[in-house]
Amino acid sequence: MNLEAVVERDGEIRLHDLPFRKGEKVEMTVRPVKIGGAKKALTARQLLASGLVGMWKDRDDIGDSTAYARYLRQLAERQSRD
Repeated sequence: MNLEAVVERDGEIRLHDLPFRKGEKVEMTVRPVKIGGAKKALTARQLLASGLVGMWKDRDDIGDSTAYARYLRQLAERQSRD
């Protein structure tokens, strides 16, 4: 599920009408959306420092991280076609 929200007050994002019930655990990643222009590529040093590399290393719910990443890419491709 991909959502976009506008920060209306510093440090706050309001989400509503989500398909989750009280007590369910969810994981959320928040990143700024660039409007217009191309995204700047990261150097290898910046990529390593970003926390992206190895971010799944301590997760016990992801067995094969390569297969999981492939699944996420396929899911994103299908959603962009719909």
